[in-house]
Formats: sequence, structure tokens, C-alpha cells
Amino acid sequence: MAIEVTSEFLEQLNEYIAQNKDAAIKKLFDEVHYADIAEILDEVSFDDAIYIIKLLNSEKTSEILTELDEDIREKILENLSAQEIADEIGEMDTDDAADIIGELSDERQERVINALDDEELAADIKELLSYQDNTAGALMAKELVKVYETWTVAGCMRRIRGQAKDVTRVHSIYVVDKEDKLVGRLSLKDLIIAKSDQQIADILKDNVDAVNVNEDDEEVAKIMAKYDLEAIPVVDDNNVLLGRITIDDIVDVLKEEADKDYQLAAGLTQDVDSDDSILQLTKARLPWLFLGLIGGIGAFIIMEGFQGVFEKYASLFFFTPLIAAMAGNVGVQSSAIIVQGLANNDVKGSINSRLLKEMFLAALNGFILALFLFLFVWIYEGSINTGLAISVSLVAVIIVAGLIGTFVPLFLNKRGIDPAIATGPFITTSNDIFGILIYFLIAKLILGI
Repeated sequence: MAIEVTSEFLEQLNEYIAQNKDAAIKKLFDEVHYADIAEILDEVSFDDAIYIIKLLNSEKTSEILTELDEDIREKILENLSAQEIADEIGEMDTDDAADIIGELSDERQERVINALDDEELAADIKELLSYQDNTAGALMAKELVKVYETWTVAGCMRRIRGQAKDVTRVHSIYVVDKEDKLVGRLSLKDLIIAKSDQQIADILKDNVDAVNVNEDDEEVAKIMAKYDLEAIPVVDDNNVLLGRITIDDIVDVLKEEADKDYQLAAGLTQDVDSDDSILQLTKARLPWLFLGLIGGIGAFIIMEGFQGVFEKYASLFFFTPLIAAMAGNVGVQSSAIIVQGLANNDVKGSINSRLLKEMFLAALNGFILALFLFLFVWIYEGSINTGLAISVSLVAVIIVAGLIGTFVPLFLNKRGIDPAIATGPFITTSNDIFGILIYFLIAKLILGI
């Protein structure tokens, strides 16, 4: 049951805790969804959160732990014994269990795994922990329904009952050969409508999508999104079935990637949130702020080199912020569209064709804006030459900014660097510098200074 975490609810909960009314607390949480309980634990004191976790049964608290904020979960795990953590882990799917144990120190990992009663679960967790982060292997769960192609439908139905009890959702039934190599898949509908004496090999679908255990998790997300899959099997280099990845894990990957890209675009070099320490926030922000400082110094040096232009045409100085702002805005727009296209796998074709398209688009936008600006300068300043110099510069600056905003993320992507870095201060700063330089060069040329 979904609940709203109101002040009245929290007051009642605190009252029960203060009076050690364990039965009342359990009843309070009886029909509350584990995600809502995780939200409640974020609101109460740390000691109260530990009290509640130890009070509720492992079946419920194991789900709660997976929903908690990482920092809070880390503190809670520090206050649980190895056996208590093992009890929680025993109720989780293997992928969630591996994620939780992976947050512990190497020493505590070993103690928790040794405390597990289920040797098969312990072996599965060790296997999952052995894979590199951000790969299909680190993302997959070992729970799945697997049948052999030589089985009959009747025999298959008997055997999958035992396997299915450990699987939260049966999206597909995977068919393997005698060497456990993936050869196809089945749906429950396929089994239900088949004759009981038919062999699985006769009814399986061999067009099964699968990913390699070393595949990057973002690529897995793209594949599942492209083919609208709720789950996908994971195989090794020999096509041996190892596990499966479900859509809920992919949602987490997409959220983490979106958060990372947003922070890169905002000029943050690492994953942070508002509750982090001042030192952590400073380390995340300072590199890009320093880049902005270098860009400002570069712009100062360029403007100082055109001091003679200012002395003769002082009005050019007052349009410098406009030129810099337009360069930054156009660059960010262009790079944001390309980064989004790369993330959705929509950017296809050669770089040259993209740059050519962006050049024509920027030229059209620049011409429209420059026409308006020319009329404004002409009327306000009463000088056609000044208006022409500023408006022509604006067109050139917009074209160059659009090309830089398009080229940089494509170039970074080709080099295996996250292109989201291009949508932040990097593009803004570089376009500010190039924009000011182009502005004064063109103005000097047109005005004959």
C-alpha cells in the first residue's frame, strides 16, 4: 500500500519507537511498500532507522536496503553484523546481493559471503563480483528459467516449476544444449499450446537476442530499448548462458547515465549531490570553474589586442557580451542535440554531412538574427558600417559556434570519451574565445581600422 510520509505519520512512528512498541511498529509497516519504507528511513534519525531495520523481517528489509540512498545504506550496513547482512542478502536476487556486498570492504565481503547458508548463492555472488563495473556481467542476475532442447514439453513443465520459484518474473524461458550454450527461447504460451510429447527443440524460437558478459551496460540498454525487451540473456565468449538482465536494472543504468550527463553538462567532474561535503562539492566544481577562468583570461588577452578598435569605435565594446552569449548559446544547442542523438543511437552517417547540415542551419539562423541586429544598430548608432560589421560578425560567429558544437561531441565519441562533456562549460568557454576573436577580426576588416 502506498502512503504519504506526513509529519503526523512520522510523529506516530517516533512515539512508538520511544515507547518500544515493536508490535505496533510492525503493524504500521505491514502493508506499506518497501520503497515507501525506504523513504521513511530517509526521514527518521539514523538510530531509529537501524532500530526499524533490525525489527522488520529480512524478506521486507532486503527490499528496503536496495531502495535506500547509497550513503544511508552504507551507514546502516556498518552497524549490522556479517551474519545480519548475510540474512538480508539471502532474501535478495543475486544482482542486488552482489551490488550490496560490493559496497563493503574486501574483509567484510569475505565474512558476509562465508556467513551465507546457501553455497550456490555464495558462489553466484562471487562470480558477479568478479566482473568489471559497468558491464553486462556486473549487471546481470543469475536467476532465470533454463531448459534443455532434448527435454519434452511435459518434462519441461515439471522441471521449470522448481526453477521459477526463485525468479521474480518469468519473462522468457531460455533453451540450451547439453553444453549449456544458448540455442533459443520459449514463452509460457509456447509451452501451454504445445503437445506434451513434443521436444523443446521442435518448438523453440532460435532468433534470441543476447549480450556478451563483457558488453558495456550502456550498449545493453540501447539494445533492450531498440528491441523493446523486458529481459535479455547474458552469454560468455562461447555462447554459454550465464544469466539475464531485466528492465528494472536497465532503468537504473539509464538514470545513472542521465544524472552523469546532466552533471557533466552543468560543469561537474564527478557524481555529487547537495548533501555532500564542501570539499567534495569543491573538487567536483573547481576544474570547470578553472577552465572558465582560463577562458576569461584568453578573452581579455584577445580584447586587449584590439584596443585600437575600441578607441575608434567604442560601441563595438558594448556588443561584446552579446556576441559571446550568442556563440555560447548556439554551441550548447548544437552539442546538446548531437549528444542526445548519440545517446539514443540516432546519429548516423558521416561527420562531414552533419557539419554541412549544421553550417547551413547556423547560417540561416544567423542571417535572420543578424538582419534584426543590423537594423537595431543602424537606427540606434546611425552608422551603416558599424551595423554591418556587427551583424556580419554575428553570422560568422554563429556558424563557427554551430560547427564546434557539432564537431566536438562527435570527435569525443569517436575517441571513446563521454560526449556529454561537450555540452557544458567546455563548449561555452571555447565558443566565447573564438566568438570574440572572430568578432573583432571581421569588425576590423569591414571598418578598415
